[in-house]
Amino acid sequence: MTKDAPKTLLCLGYGYSAREFATRLQAQGWRVIGTSREPFEAEGVEAYQWPGQELPLDGVTHILHSISPTESGDPVFQALGAQIAALPGLEWFGYLSTTAVYGDHDGAWVDETTPVTPSSRRGDWRAAAEASWQSVPDLPLQIFRLAGIYGPGRGPFAKLMSGKARRIVKPGQVFSRIHVEDIATVLEASVARPNPGAIYNVCDDYPAPPQDVLGHAAELLGLPVPAEVPFDEAGMTPMARSFYGENKRVRNDRIKDELGVNLRYPEYRSGLQAVLEAEDLASFVPPAAPPGV
Repeated sequence: MTKDAPKTLLCLGYGYSAREFATRLQAQGWRVIGTSREPFEAEGVEAYQWPGQELPLDGVTHILHSISPTESGDPVFQALGAQIAALPGLEWFGYLSTTAVYGDHDGAWVDETTPVTPSSRRGDWRAAAEASWQSVPDLPLQIFRLAGIYGPGRGPFAKLMSGKARRIVKPGQVFSRIHVEDIATVLEASVARPNPGAIYNVCDDYPAPPQDVLGHAAELLGLPVPAEVPFDEAGMTPMARSFYGENKRVRNDRIKDELGVNLRYPEYRSGLQAVLEAEDLASFVPPAAPPGV
């Protein structure tokens, strides 16, 4: 790479969070390469179908890896690990993991020093993927353990407007969450201050019961707050139930203290208001109640 060549970001998995991050770097003149399992187009992005096409790794300076592992392991590590480890100009490798690696803590607080003790299959797979990348000598790896992601196009409003939303209540249950814009802010800050080997929890300041979040979203739309449904009577899928099997509050001090991050949406109320406006739902008119109701 020549001295004047732009920085190059390879997004292994050009998904929801990667798009938000990549768009910011594009605006700063970065070259962006993105991959997806299916053919895709994105303005200004060199799009590749992967697995399938050979990726242009020469000149890549930064990699964001957000492809989910499976029971068989991390597909990127298995197929490209050796090539990535040998890249001469790689400055930063960001791996998007999940707070599920901590498992269940019965509502107690966890931070990056908390032992990894996953209690679900997805947590097991993520923990194994983290360990795979941590085993690569001299890789400029930073691990980002994400809480539940929301933002425009990914939030509670569509389900509420469809009339299918349920406020499932499990006493004492809380979840941490993070707005997609704040994920991009954390990643940008890490690129500016790379710290190989670092692990960061990426979540907002306010773990909250899921029924409170859904209730607030209904109030923003001017809809009746859905009735509460006890967890044991909810008839949830095994995957959905697995999320309720983990109950913890996730600390985010490290992204603030080490990376200097100021969250734009430090709690769900401001975040949901922003999603409402971004989805142009601020003028949503609730349907009229049926006669006699």
